[in-house]
Amino acid sequence: MARYTQDVVLNKPDDFVAFMMNDFLQKHSFTQKTWKGQPAYRRGDGFFEGYRFMTWNYNNGVLHLEAWLKGPFGGEQALTGFWGWAVKAGYKSDIDKLIELLHQTIPEPGMTAADASSPNASEPGAPITVQTVDNSQKAVLSLIMGILSICLSFFIPLFAFLAGAFGIIFNRSSVNSSKPGLAKAGKICSIVGICLALAIYVLNIVLTLMSATL
Repeated sequence: MARYTQDVVLNKPDDFVAFMMNDFLQKHSFTQKTWKGQPAYRRGDGFFEGYRFMTWNYNNGVLHLEAWLKGPFGGEQALTGFWGWAVKAGYKSDIDKLIELLHQTIPEPGMTAADASSPNASEPGAPITVQTVDNSQKAVLSLIMGILSICLSFFIPLFAFLAGAFGIIFNRSSVNSSKPGLAKAGKICSIVGICLALAIYVLNIVLTLMSATL
C-alpha cells in the first residue's frame, strides 16, 4: 500500500477538527466514494489530473491522515516520485496548508462548526471565528492558465493544451473559494483554450497531409 500517511498531534476539540477537515474537503471538491470497498474521499478525473483520495480520523487528540493518487494501473501512488510530480506536489502542498491551519490557536474551547462560520467574532460575546482554507489564489491561477491557453493555441497547441489542463486542475480547487467569478471565468477560458488547441492541431495535420499529396 503506497500512501502518504501522517499522524499529527493537535489536542484540539473534536468539533473544531471535524469542521476544518470537512471545510477542506468541500472547498477542494472532494466527495465521498469508496476505494476497494473502503470509504474514502475522492476528487479529480481520469484524464487531466487523475484521482486523488484521502481518509482521516481523529482520536485522543491525534489526527491520522492518509492520502494517495490512483495509479495508471489501478493501484495506489504516494505523493512522491517523478510520475505526476506536478499533481503530487500540489496535493502535498494543500495538505501542508491544512495541517498548518489545524495548528492555529482557538480563542476559546468548545467551539462548534456554527461558531466557526460566524462573521461577527469581533463583537463582544460573538461566536468564535477561525481561519479556514481560501483557494482564491487558485482561482486567479486558473484564469491566467486559461487565458494563456487561448493565446498559445494559435502558436504552440501542445503547450496550450497543457496550460488549459492546469487551468482546469486549479479550477477544481477554486470553485468554492472567495472568488467564484474568477474561478468560473478560468474554467471557461481553459476549456476554450483546450478546444482551440485541439482544433488547430488537427487542422495542421490535415493541411500537412493535403500539402504532401499535392
